[in-house]
Amino acid sequence: MSRLDIAGDARRTIDVIRNGGIAIVPNDTGYACCGSSMDPLKKIYDTKRRGSHKRNAMAADLETQRELHTLAPRAQQMVEALVVDHDLPLGVVGTFRHDHPLIRKLDDDAIKASTAVGTIGTLVNAGVFHAELCRLSREEVVPLFGSSANLSGTGTRFSVEDIPDELKQIADITIDYGLRRYHIYRRAGTLINFETMEVIRIGACYELISGVLKRWFDVELPPDPGVEALPSGHLNEFALKNVQ
Repeated sequence: MSRLDIAGDARRTIDVIRNGGIAIVPNDTGYACCGSSMDPLKKIYDTKRRGSHKRNAMAADLETQRELHTLAPRAQQMVEALVVDHDLPLGVVGTFRHDHPLIRKLDDDAIKASTAVGTIGTLVNAGVFHAELCRLSREEVVPLFGSSANLSGTGTRFSVEDIPDELKQIADITIDYGLRRYHIYRRAGTLINFETMEVIRIGACYELISGVLKRWFDVELPPDPGVEALPSGHLNEFALKNVQ
């Protein structure tokens, strides 16, 4: 095989997830485990030995993010500038529509496991496979929730070979696209609460994201203390803070 079958791989993945399965999928910021309902999400949690206070994140394209989040216009402009104008991967946290079709697919336990104080986090613009999978998610109303394909607190995995066997064993499908683009950061994606402009996680492309927000919106994010200075959980867990 000389070319990736992005459309076919995304189709197989969404079908597995729709039927209650678990998928290991590639994003530009690392590999993730994802599912669509509480049973697979709990299985992922238990296998990762992940604390119950951690929150799942949602995979979404920009169209879903626009429809789902209820951000102020200026905050949404920041998101669009980062994702569209500068083509950066971004974790967007914000208040959301509880009546959105994708949210209405979730039961109460899954909503509780994926939200915190009225906010939800979405990973946006994380590569070509992510884009195709999120398009199918939106069009076919199949929620995509999950977290990094690692044991909790052990660091983001950027190749399938580095994913723990325990997680590979519970996956019903694994899409292996090799080493991920932003492996040089040794971090998952940057995650920002665009309601408060709090940086939830300093991650991939943080210096670029900070530069865009400072230059075009006069928003100054905290300095990056460096990868060695931050706790591994802060760097690598693909989840929201639970501030309840």
